[in-house]
Amino acid sequence: MFYIGIDLGTSAVKLLLVGEDGAVLRTVSKAYPLSFPHPGWSEQNPSDWWDACVAGIRELLCGFDASAVAGIGLGGQMHGLVALDQDDRVLRPAILWNDGRTAEQVDYLNNVIGRDVLSARTANIAFAGFTAPKLLWMRQEEPELFARIDKIMLPKDYIQYKLTGVHACDYSDASGMLLLDVQHKCWSAQMLDVCGLRETQMPRLFESWNVTGTLLPEAAALLGLPETVRVTAGAGDNAAAAVGTGTVSDGDCNLSVGTSGTLFIASDAFRVDPHNALHAFAHASGGYHLMGCMLSAASCNKWFCEDVLRTADYAGEQAAIREEALGQNRVFFLPYLMGERSPVNDTDARGTFVGLSMDTSRADMVQAVLEGVAFALRDSLEVARALGLTIDRSKLCGGGAKSPLWRRILANVLGVRLEIPQTEEGPGYGGAMLAMVGCGLFPDVRAAAGALVHVRETIEPDPALSALYAQRYLQFKEIYPAVRDLYKTIKPV
Repeated sequence: MFYIGIDLGTSAVKLLLVGEDGAVLRTVSKAYPLSFPHPGWSEQNPSDWWDACVAGIRELLCGFDASAVAGIGLGGQMHGLVALDQDDRVLRPAILWNDGRTAEQVDYLNNVIGRDVLSARTANIAFAGFTAPKLLWMRQEEPELFARIDKIMLPKDYIQYKLTGVHACDYSDASGMLLLDVQHKCWSAQMLDVCGLRETQMPRLFESWNVTGTLLPEAAALLGLPETVRVTAGAGDNAAAAVGTGTVSDGDCNLSVGTSGTLFIASDAFRVDPHNALHAFAHASGGYHLMGCMLSAASCNKWFCEDVLRTADYAGEQAAIREEALGQNRVFFLPYLMGERSPVNDTDARGTFVGLSMDTSRADMVQAVLEGVAFALRDSLEVARALGLTIDRSKLCGGGAKSPLWRRILANVLGVRLEIPQTEEGPGYGGAMLAMVGCGLFPDVRAAAGALVHVRETIEPDPALSALYAQRYLQFKEIYPAVRDLYKTIKPV
């Protein structure tokens, strides 16, 4: 039998066809547009996601026996607001995870409703990317549309709805809405009331491997699949990627360097960072996890190379960075191109180079971008260590993981052993694994991970280089507090 994994990303959907042995038989990627209607805003049309999935799945199955597909599992970008009316029509473009328009609503939630109240009700405080602030913004700025909301969904769940007709959401993705009581895995009546919502407007909640339904006749016909295909609830992209890297047991860690960057720590027990610098979410394994999330990671390198340097030759740019320059760069980069979440929680923050001089080279600046992302991820790691967690090794995935130089920088900045999974397919592979569990191929997520996930390469930190980077990190930490107030004066009107 075959299993399809769907990774609904920010710039494209990636689709995987996976065999029972875990082998990836084919991958297909379909891009869709991303809109920035105002500075700091980020939107997409859900119909573009669905069109890309339809075209992608049909291409994925070309030459394969479609009748042998048993299940579909989804992973996808978190926090995005998809609002449907009573006829299940999309009311407005989806407001995405990296949208920064909700500073006023975040301030209201954190300082009027109160951080302590939010943490008690949801295990988290408000961040600009979360769904609840978006709903408050919509209620204030688009009251007529807000009044017509019949169902609220997250991006991957819109695809799940188009496949099955079921309004569903899994616990891991729902954790990032600021509407879920994460500890007790139910919608928070208090938070729904704060946002002016009814529970009937919310999707049904499932564990990530639970089957939400089978394909609708019209979806099956459109995709060329049998109606018997089971669709599992899936997971938010980070939880799905963690499943795909085998980060499912207590204390396991996964580092993802994709469009955004995350530090993901699995936990059997529910726990909350008392300062709420790390998110406390449910995990696709059935447990929980702590997660630090930065909004711009590999996207920083993409921006600097493609938009500034006008080249897509990432490897060529990195080849110019000298070995002896590692740990010695005098240029620093704050990677806050879309504001920042963990742990600074500042929508006004912006990307910043510090330390430029007349002898600064192109290679120095490329190196600073790679190091800046690593330093920002260490910020979250230091929070985890302050909680008493011992993190000495981590899986590594995401587009940034494909760079040998960036892998080395990350290992030495963080001071941890990095393990590269044999199959580096991120959330899509995790989605396919969840489908396998939902279809009964494995009894649970841990069994699937134990059977399918293997390490192909390990990057050990070098003690001498790690010591150099430890000193650089201390300097990096001083920069944001020094310029934080300046960001408020230069933000666009």
